[in-house]
Amino acid sequence: MRNPFVTNGYAGSEYFCDRVQEAAAIKSLLINENNIALISPRRLGKTDLIWHVFDDEEIRRGYHCFVVDIYATKNLAEFVNMLGKAVIDELRPKGKKVWERFVNTVSSLRSEISFDMNGMPVWSVGLGAVYNPAITLDEIFTYLNDADKPCLVAIDEFQQITRYENDSVEATLRTYVQRCTNAHFIFSGSQRHLMNGMFTSPSRPFYQAVTIINLQPLDLDVYTDFCIGKFEEANKHLEREVVHLLYERFEAVTSYMHRILNVLFSKTETGATCTLPMVDEAIDFIIRLSSDTYESLFYQMPEKQRLLFLAIAREGKATEVNSGTFLKRHGLHSASSVSSALKGLLDKDFITVDRGVYSVYDQFFPLWLKFKGLIV
Repeated sequence: MRNPFVTNGYAGSEYFCDRVQEAAAIKSLLINENNIALISPRRLGKTDLIWHVFDDEEIRRGYHCFVVDIYATKNLAEFVNMLGKAVIDELRPKGKKVWERFVNTVSSLRSEISFDMNGMPVWSVGLGAVYNPAITLDEIFTYLNDADKPCLVAIDEFQQITRYENDSVEATLRTYVQRCTNAHFIFSGSQRHLMNGMFTSPSRPFYQAVTIINLQPLDLDVYTDFCIGKFEEANKHLEREVVHLLYERFEAVTSYMHRILNVLFSKTETGATCTLPMVDEAIDFIIRLSSDTYESLFYQMPEKQRLLFLAIAREGKATEVNSGTFLKRHGLHSASSVSSALKGLLDKDFITVDRGVYSVYDQFFPLWLKFKGLIV
């Protein structure tokens, strides 16, 4: 059987743990024509939850569903490019009559859409080909509003639009969303302060435009039973304490726990039991495999960012990082240099902040720092 602890995306309901209430709530809201803001830290399972809802039989039968990850986009043109690609990739297997409607609608880029040897459309639009993103965006929303089925659009890492140079994108999208009666949207985001600002501030375009869902970690007992069950299906056994240790050490973040359990599952022989001592061995295995990557990332940081990064990693949860006490404790320079370094680390997602508490985004990174003796 395949390793049930999938680490590279949604693999179907068989490998999806719980979220029964959240999935039911999202489905009900969408069917009843609501838009949603889904907020939680990254790696907690937001995207897999969206795919899980879209995999529901009633949703698959009744809607066209599109998932767009805009994390790497830097402007409206790149946003439009990712949106168009997501639409055509979803429509391609549904037959010529379905995808042809979209291809004919996006006339501004029709010459950029190629066809494979089977006559299927391929979104081959280069980044520089979206000459007038406003026109193409209008065409895509025209398609969504006129599609043969109602559409559900999930835009992942939606807070990224606040970083675009063009500060009118937020208002533009709100206008299109408001007018598009045939489509409803999930705006998914991982940076709570940015997402909350977009949807709860009266001065922002998306104020009161969505139902906000804050995704919580999986319940410990439910997740433990899921993990033990997957081991048992393969005639392997798992001590409950293993899951409890991972849940505590990695703050219930599903992605990290799953990655370690993937290794533990592979290293547990049929009929054998996975025990607590195996956890550190699995973590060490992962860290050693990723060592070169972390080393490259660490030494590419400017010196002031690197020193602040080490300070935050030592603290685990760092607060008041501009205070004299924090600077003195970690041998840092002035508060102004810390502020500059802080912005750089946040922009590159090396660290994250939630309600004034800073921490290293990738929880394996501090483990590598300890492995290399850079922090204690």
